[in-house]
Amino acid sequence: MRIIYVIRGMLFGAQYIHKFKNASQCLVDMADYENMLDKARDKLPEHILKSERFEIPKVIGHIQGNRTIISNFSHIADSLRRPVAHLQKYILKELATPGNLTKTALIIGRKVSASMINQKILQYADLVVFCKECKKADTKMEKDGDVTSIKCMVCGAKHPVNARI
Repeated sequence: MRIIYVIRGMLFGAQYIHKFKNASQCLVDMADYENMLDKARDKLPEHILKSERFEIPKVIGHIQGNRTIISNFSHIADSLRRPVAHLQKYILKELATPGNLTKTALIIGRKVSASMINQKILQYADLVVFCKECKKADTKMEKDGDVTSIKCMVCGAKHPVNARI
C-alpha cells in the first residue's frame, strides 16, 4: 500500500502534512479545488484577468521659436484615461507657464525639454492614475464636493488626490 503525502500549508514554520491512503482521495480533493478556482475566476471581471503591462507613451513634439508643441498630447491623456483638460492644467501649473490646447496638440509658451515633460507626466500618473495600494492603473477619478479622489477598479481602494489641480 502506497501512502501519498500532500503538504497542506505552513504555519509558524512547521509543516503540516496530510496523508492519503489511496490516490483517489488526493485526486478528488484536487478536482474540487480546481472547480472552486474555476468558479472564482468566472466571477471576476474580465479586465482584472488581463495581464497587459501599462505603459505611458513618450512625448512627441518639437520646439518652434519660443514655444514647445507636444503633438501626441491627446493620445497620452487617452492612455492615462483622464480628461485632456485635467492633464493640461496639471502640466502647465507644474511648468509655471501659459499654454493652450488644439485638437490633438498642447502648445506650451516656453522652451521645455521632452524629458522634463515626461517627468511631469509620470508625476501626474503617480498622483492621479496609479492606485496607492495595488499600483495598478485601472482607476476612476471621482469628485465629491471639493474633494477629488481616485477609486481603484481592481482592489476597490479609494484615496483622495493630494494636489490642487
